Amino acid sequence: MPSKVRSSLLWILEPLEDDETYFRKQMFGCDAAYVDGLLCLVVADRDEPWNGLLVCTSQERHATLIREIPALRPHQVLGKWLCVKQNDPAFEDAARRVTSLVLSRDSRIGVESKPRRRASKFR
Repeated sequence: MPSKVRSSLLWILEPLEDDETYFRKQMFGCDAAYVDGLLCLVVADRDEPWNGLLVCTSQERHATLIREIPALRPHQVLGKWLCVKQNDPAFEDAARRVTSLVLSRDSRIGVESKPRRRASKFR
């Protein structure tokens, strides 16, 4: 059942709404943003460590993204992704910058989501 609680961080995804390939879906109580079929961002308005903006990327891309947006850090659970916490003083600026990178199709952001395997009806 979808959550009825609206995330206070959906403003981060608003610039993506005009992109014809954009769609948003709930993921583990957070909101995931897809562009061009790639999972790009997750906004998490929950308790730590699920609080802030998660940037879907790979570890080999961390260094260049962190140099460009110093507030980004590896996520403490999903270490392959970067994040910026809501309480970081640079949160809003970092979120706007990351969103603009997604819109410009920066190749450092975005991962293919693995399709879920369906449970077999025949056992």
